[in-house]
Amino acid sequence: MNAYLILDLTIHDFDRFREYISKIPAFIEKHSGRYVVRGEQPTVIEGDWRPERVVVIEFPSREQANGFLQDPEAQPLFSLRHQTTTSKLVLVDGCL
Repeated sequence: MNAYLILDLTIHDFDRFREYISKIPAFIEKHSGRYVVRGEQPTVIEGDWRPERVVVIEFPSREQANGFLQDPEAQPLFSLRHQTTTSKLVLVDGCL
């Protein structure tokens, strides 16, 4: 079953965030992931959720998504994202 990482982020330091943007795709690919939505500005239809940018990454399984999240070599990039953005991240399973 596919699994999806959904990231809602507001970028505070774009110059420093560029490093994350340039390097994280290799780690996504390493864990067989692919972008479904890449930093797009959403249109709010209902509710009070006001994300500034949304990223959706699809993985073939929850295990591969967790492998990406726990990859020791990617941790400095995750730290950089935390330093340069305000972000919310969830992991959800897809439908069968």
